[in-house]
Amino acid sequence: MCPMSFAGRLLVATPLIGDPHFERSVVLVLTHDENGAFGLVLNHPSETPVAEVVPDWAPLVNWPDRIFIGGPVAPDAVVAIARLDASVTTGVEMEGFSPLAGGLGSVDLSHPPEPGRARWGGLRLFAGSSGWAVGQLEDELSEGAWWLVPSEPHDPLTSDPAALWRQVLRHQSGPTAWFANCPLDPTAN
Repeated sequence: MCPMSFAGRLLVATPLIGDPHFERSVVLVLTHDENGAFGLVLNHPSETPVAEVVPDWAPLVNWPDRIFIGGPVAPDAVVAIARLDASVTTGVEMEGFSPLAGGLGSVDLSHPPEPGRARWGGLRLFAGSSGWAVGQLEDELSEGAWWLVPSEPHDPLTSDPAALWRQVLRHQSGPTAWFANCPLDPTAN
């Protein structure tokens, strides 16, 4: 087991990231254990409407109603995360919902939602995911590629993904918050 799990926290790409898949990205870490880490990029919506891929789920997704690019791993796989509605009693198991981190869970899309039964406080679909082998994420953190920060409840299902990188940085303390105003190309400043 990992000495300290990062599940439920955010990885915010620093200007040193060096990988175009992750430039200015915000990744929610869903699992982090002795097998490595797994997460989803929260701020890269695609042009593909959810209705084109999984029409039964389209009425339940948060705005923007697009498939998000969760990362470069398995881009043909669709991963769904949701937050249960506040009306769902804590501890009650819902079929097709598996708790993950930060109050979110994965949703099994293989069964269409039953009208009136799926009580989501938010739902988002991702094509692909982000993954790290054992020790890889820790190495990237020590190299300065990511800031590891707490996740706010509204971050994973934000309605303004284009602003998420800046918003998350603005909520941090000290010098990290200053980077919210960093231009895309710091040398052009």
